[in-house]
Amino acid sequence: MDERTVIGWREDGRDRSARWRSESGAAPPRRVVVTDDATRADEAYRLACEGTALLWRGDFQNARQLLAAMARRADRTPRKRRRKPEPSQVQAFHLYRQARAQRARTLGMLLIPFEAGHTIPLRRAPDVAQACTEAYGPDDEPYVMSLRELLGLIGAHEWREKGVPIPALGGDRIHPHYGVFSPVRGEYVDLVAQAPLPATTVAFDIGTGTGVLAAVLARRGVRRIVATDQDPRALACAQENIERLDVAKHVELVEADLFPAGRAPLVVCNPPWVPGKPATPLERAVYDPESRMLRGFLTGLADRLEPGGEGWLILSDLAEHLGLRTRDELPRLVDAAGLAVAGRLDARPAHPRAADPDDPLHAARSSETTSLWRLVAARPR
Repeated sequence: MDERTVIGWREDGRDRSARWRSESGAAPPRRVVVTDDATRADEAYRLACEGTALLWRGDFQNARQLLAAMARRADRTPRKRRRKPEPSQVQAFHLYRQARAQRARTLGMLLIPFEAGHTIPLRRAPDVAQACTEAYGPDDEPYVMSLRELLGLIGAHEWREKGVPIPALGGDRIHPHYGVFSPVRGEYVDLVAQAPLPATTVAFDIGTGTGVLAAVLARRGVRRIVATDQDPRALACAQENIERLDVAKHVELVEADLFPAGRAPLVVCNPPWVPGKPATPLERAVYDPESRMLRGFLTGLADRLEPGGEGWLILSDLAEHLGLRTRDELPRLVDAAGLAVAGRLDARPAHPRAADPDDPLHAARSSETTSLWRLVAARPR
């Protein structure tokens, strides 16, 4: 989204405008009306569904209550006029994403104004300057953003402050930054903590994110880890975490798309596990368009391994249960890359959705397995 994109509206008998800010890349609304504490939830929801944004001028806490009321209306189960055949897993997945995208667009229509310095000029508004500065940097101009996105930003700031306890690190915490995927699903971290190390000299951590896997490898005794990522936010997050965990002397951070220079006896990668287009920057940790990162890692791995080395691919099979990847596609990619499977460790998911029968993707989530594939070069390089 262009930082100079503006939205306009009419207020107090004159035309007004402000810069539009959307980290998710949402398009600026074409029509904006001014609303306040007198606005009823039904009217707000109707306008939002029609594509009209509501610029809030009332009490901030009332805006939060209005957004919650709009969310309840968005989440109502429609009446079924006649029973339809149950959709396939692929259809269910696409319907789920479509519904989530529509819900996000609708709820994103409730807007909050900001003054210079990330200040909200509304009654009972919280001080969000630090949270906004962490995400966007300093800002000395007014702007407008959606309340829903602001609440996500506040939540990310709280996670950054509190941190996520990691059992594989003895309960020490990882502090995710805004826009960097949080390691709340611990099974992939536990697999890296359990797999037998082929060596403790050097390891590459591809797509390090928060730096959690690099920290686990360092705590396991790997003397030098080169951790890569192409996202500056992720690199800054990883730097802070490895310093906080006192493993900075073992970890070197490099901005790179996939591999650093050289070879290593261990190369680790936990790519996004679902082929598809991410709708927001944060979804890049979940959705991998055309499996680009997975394919790139496998294609380049053999040339990055030292003789006798291993590549650890940590990947969920959720895409297979959703029908987005065939069961034999991964073995074919491994074979085509000149690799062989030396072993595999599996873990079942422990997150709440896997046990929620009301989740639209429950059948796939309840069957999901996350695996650490120990890959070796099938032929000497």
